Amino acid sequence: MDNNPYTASHEDFRALCRTFLAREAVPHHAEWEHAGIIGHDLWAKAGEAGLLGIDVPVEHGGGGEPDFRYTAVFIEELVRARVTVPGFVAHNDILSSYLATRTTADQRARWLPGLCSGKLIAAIALSEPDAGSDLSGMRMTAVRDGNDYVLNGQKTFITNGENADLVVVAAKTAAQGMSLFVVERGTPGFSRGRRLEKLGWQACDTSELFFADCRVPATNLVGKENAGLGYLMGGLPRERLCISAVAVATAEKMLADALAYARDRKAFGQAIGSFQHNRFLLATVDTEVTLARVFLNHCIAEHNARRLTGTDAAKLKWWTTELQVQVADRCLQLHGGYGYLKESPIAGEWTNSRVQTIYGGTTEIMKELIGRSLGL
Repeated sequence: MDNNPYTASHEDFRALCRTFLAREAVPHHAEWEHAGIIGHDLWAKAGEAGLLGIDVPVEHGGGGEPDFRYTAVFIEELVRARVTVPGFVAHNDILSSYLATRTTADQRARWLPGLCSGKLIAAIALSEPDAGSDLSGMRMTAVRDGNDYVLNGQKTFITNGENADLVVVAAKTAAQGMSLFVVERGTPGFSRGRRLEKLGWQACDTSELFFADCRVPATNLVGKENAGLGYLMGGLPRERLCISAVAVATAEKMLADALAYARDRKAFGQAIGSFQHNRFLLATVDTEVTLARVFLNHCIAEHNARRLTGTDAAKLKWWTTELQVQVADRCLQLHGGYGYLKESPIAGEWTNSRVQTIYGGTTEIMKELIGRSLGL
């Protein structure tokens, strides 16, 4: 079965990504993992290489390429280089889903060039201590006061929270209304809490954010007031497509590594892959990963054709991320004691994989959305 949806142009872009990551990221990644944050200079280098704002119009400094396959290639190469993924995915997704599509011409001129060049880093702030997947439980408010909105509340689990220069913040602007605002670094009343310590993705800074009488100019409102929930619902399919691309690429990487290990590792005088249990296990994983790749490729094509539904994105997200967790667990088991060592690549993949079924909408929420689409 030919599961390669890429053309020669995509493969040229892949070579660019691979070379860039090998030169600029891989040698420093252990240092970033230890520090808990990616060096700011990498963002500027990524922007210079054309890896940020891939589908943002050229006049605003982006790549002008709406084909999601280029984004998928970048994600795949981040995974294969074992470079922390979420920060770059979040940055590019915010650019594509909100700031390049929902903003005014003046806002695009203000923000997009810096975000595409990597001089500015983006984050999106949705989750709160008492409101994760359930956005209806959001407590953060934004009250109009003359030419400003005054924001009050707290956000948590924010990817790029410490590095971010621009944060797209969701806040209640009416009893049943939510709006999105861009809060810029240095805005009075905006502060960052501690860097959260996570099980995995250690180089991805994740923070708490606080807003205390934070005055944001009305010109920083994204789109229309009280339309934020609709914007988020419109952007979620792409976000879930990105997360699924991470899941499938990671599962493929873990499978390839496990196959190599199963061929080389000997026990009782023979390669461990020759034992029927291990052979059947790897055959099962290979089949499941192949099916995941086929579905992902289908959804990428649907997204490019502007036909990807929220329901199909939910199906893809829960299935591929749950599979990623299962593959990580099976492959770690196959590696035995070596798989449990922190220095082992599979140990890192195992810890990084676990959050995939949580952020971007939990598996349970994905199934709830699918169930509703069935009229249940």
